[in-house]
Amino acid sequence: MKEYRDTCDLVVIGGGPAGMMCAATAAERGLSVRLLEPNRQLGRKLRITGKGRCNLTNHCDIKTFMSNIPGDGRFLYSALNRLSPEDTIAFFEDIGVPLKTERGGRVFPISDNANDVADAMGSLCKQRGVRLMQTTAKAILLEGGAVCGVKTEKGIIACRSAAICTGGLSYPLTGSTGDGYRLAASCGHQITPCRPSLVPLESPDWFCEQMQGFSLRNVVLSAYEEERLVFRELGEMLFTHFGVSGPLVLSASAKLRRIGELPCRLEIDLKPALDEQKLDARIQRDFEKYAGKVFKNALTDLAGRSMIPVLIALSGIPEDTLVRHISKQQRAQLVQLFKHFPVSISGARPIAEAIVTAGGVCTREINPRSMESKLVPGLFFAGEVLDLDAYTGGFNLQIAWSTGYVAGKSV
Repeated sequence: MKEYRDTCDLVVIGGGPAGMMCAATAAERGLSVRLLEPNRQLGRKLRITGKGRCNLTNHCDIKTFMSNIPGDGRFLYSALNRLSPEDTIAFFEDIGVPLKTERGGRVFPISDNANDVADAMGSLCKQRGVRLMQTTAKAILLEGGAVCGVKTEKGIIACRSAAICTGGLSYPLTGSTGDGYRLAASCGHQITPCRPSLVPLESPDWFCEQMQGFSLRNVVLSAYEEERLVFRELGEMLFTHFGVSGPLVLSASAKLRRIGELPCRLEIDLKPALDEQKLDARIQRDFEKYAGKVFKNALTDLAGRSMIPVLIALSGIPEDTLVRHISKQQRAQLVQLFKHFPVSISGARPIAEAIVTAGGVCTREINPRSMESKLVPGLFFAGEVLDLDAYTGGFNLQIAWSTGYVAGKSV
């Protein structure tokens, strides 16, 4: 291996949102910065977030933001006060990325193109003199217990500080392969076990595979952990060959913190606009309309074609029953099925399929005002590598921007 000797103030490991924000912020202060990224492009994962649209923050106050963090949100209080969602919106507008706010406070570039966000951050780093190096960090070098350098595939870079901004374990093809956890552990940091969050869920129920590809809109999904309601929201979801996915399911997964340890289940209200009494009246009207038909041909106005055979099977009403022969009790069972459609949950999909990694470098060992390690002087952390995660809506990217900014200001 060719020995590459370089000297700088700061080496930032990882060219994602946290890494680019950290590098650009530190360089603006006049520090010499090297940004290490093994991919040819900066912000590889950033470019595919929000289905390629990039939900880069949430336009809300800090109190609302905190309520969207299931773990120790208090750790972020200082960082969010230094770079709030409002500050982030102004920041991106200033660097040439016009933004818009959509339902639920979700903020996107007006172009609906995540590449615009990643390219603007990359350009900012270059403008401020950050030197990009396409290489991988192999080790953090310490002298007297403090950072003195970073060993890379191309040699050693001497530095006073290093910032680990490598992301988590989700979407490993974008470079999130857990390198940051190994580097942190080698410096004595505790790693909270990682698990998937904002992830599709697996179900043993036969009907999920039968309905794969069938989506539901304007339904209310409820999630229960050991019979305790932990999530309820209106939106969209999708049946798949392994279980369920879609926006509602991903959000619910973040609230189901102990999938695999505790029994979990979902319940779908297929007709949230109607209470049970109004739904029963609606079903009666349909049954009058289809009075001369059998049950299997009387649900076309109430449910999608893919779901009708499943509703018939779960209702317990024989499919060839004449509609006029269906009893009041059977109709009541059908109402319950529409209002409380059950989906068993056996587990989450692998972490590689998750949008976000929960777990990571223990925040008790990090100074929340600077993002510096309490164990190793000159070692900083930012972004998803930390044991911080949030619900959907732009909150996770805001964590990356805020922690990256604080690390860049503190180096």
